[in-house]
Amino acid sequence: MSDDDLATLGPAAGSTTSSAPPAEGTGAARPAAGAVPEGGPEPGPAGRWLPRIVVAGLVLAALNLRPAVTSLGALMKEVREGLGMSGTAAGLLTSVPALCFAVFGFAAPRLARRWGPGAVVCAGMAAIAVGVAVRPYAGGTPGFLAGSALALAGIAVSNVLLPVVIKTWFPDRVGAMTGVYSMALAMGTSLAAALTVPMTAALGGSWRTGLTVWALLAALAVLPWLAVLRRRPAAAAPAPGSGAPGAAEPAIRITASPTAWALAVFFGLQATAAYITMGWMPQIFRDAGVSAGTAGVLLAVTMAVGVPLSFVLPRWASRMRHQGPLVVALGVCGLAGYTGLWLAPAAGAWVWALLMGVSNCAFPLALTMIGMRSASPAGVVKLSAFAQSVGYLISIPGPLLVGTLYQHSGGWGLPIGLMVVLMVPQIAVGVLAGRNRRIEDER
Repeated sequence: MSDDDLATLGPAAGSTTSSAPPAEGTGAARPAAGAVPEGGPEPGPAGRWLPRIVVAGLVLAALNLRPAVTSLGALMKEVREGLGMSGTAAGLLTSVPALCFAVFGFAAPRLARRWGPGAVVCAGMAAIAVGVAVRPYAGGTPGFLAGSALALAGIAVSNVLLPVVIKTWFPDRVGAMTGVYSMALAMGTSLAAALTVPMTAALGGSWRTGLTVWALLAALAVLPWLAVLRRRPAAAAPAPGSGAPGAAEPAIRITASPTAWALAVFFGLQATAAYITMGWMPQIFRDAGVSAGTAGVLLAVTMAVGVPLSFVLPRWASRMRHQGPLVVALGVCGLAGYTGLWLAPAAGAWVWALLMGVSNCAFPLALTMIGMRSASPAGVVKLSAFAQSVGYLISIPGPLLVGTLYQHSGGWGLPIGLMVVLMVPQIAVGVLAGRNRRIEDER
């Protein structure tokens, strides 16, 4: 994908120039808050407000990237009983997000090249709204999986393209804007975990209604992206003498980059831990004697810890030459949390929930490193698609294995042991991914 393709949603919207935005760290002057980046629209109401609309769209999109998953985790027992799922089938259901993220994540760059990132993100939000609304009423487990797949497809393409939007619109503020994005994502995750059970009770007690209500948030997220798309024709037009949008770009063999592979494996292992946590942690607490409502709140606490940390962690990471120490610190918190879940899940439930919340901040750290490990938006979209798609492929077996081990062992000892084992290589590859280098230097 060329930089001109990415400019469809970049600060050059409405511009007559095709110059690419400066890469982070090049010494480009930082624009004042609310100012249009260099090469952006001419001064005027549209030029002043469009970046702010992009920020609103970014935040609303991030809020919708996890409720389809965490709302299900809070009601997993009721869904299993309502649809007649076995433990293995429920494990498969918790693996579907990773599968969809991998498959549709690979398609995101091509879709963005054809339609523009803004159009793809807008369609992604619409897909989330429709999928979440229809899956509880689609009929049985196959229909539920199909509706979930539609919603997760929308999440997948947005997962890949939102870091590109950040790199394109805010090239000298990747850490800060990734913090805003990650904070909104964590907030959406925790709100869904905390509110799904009480909202279900308030709306009549049906798990179907409790899951469907989250479609409203996704429908709201479509609106700012529609406003951005109104600027697309001017943005898509190449400048006179700039050549076709498909102009040649420096060759980047992403599969030959050790940094890209380290990021992909790190992303995959942290995703494995995150989806096991979101899908199974409430069940671990409920099996230990914790009530359903409290288990949902504990999951919400785990997700809520990520709200402030997801805001500050990318800022810290972007100021460090090597992000390895942050990787190690998060991994140690994860190991301590897993140990507590194994030894005394109910007695220390709040402590383990906090530790797991800190550990799950490996996700915004991975996103920040994706933005820092390439010099251009074109490189970021390749690295983002590769790291997230390969990473989610790696994460697919984890939740399924946890469900199978739980069903056949009758307890949580073996599943938690698996989670401990996987944390060790996560720390190792995270340290490698945190080295101060860019994929363009590895050509």
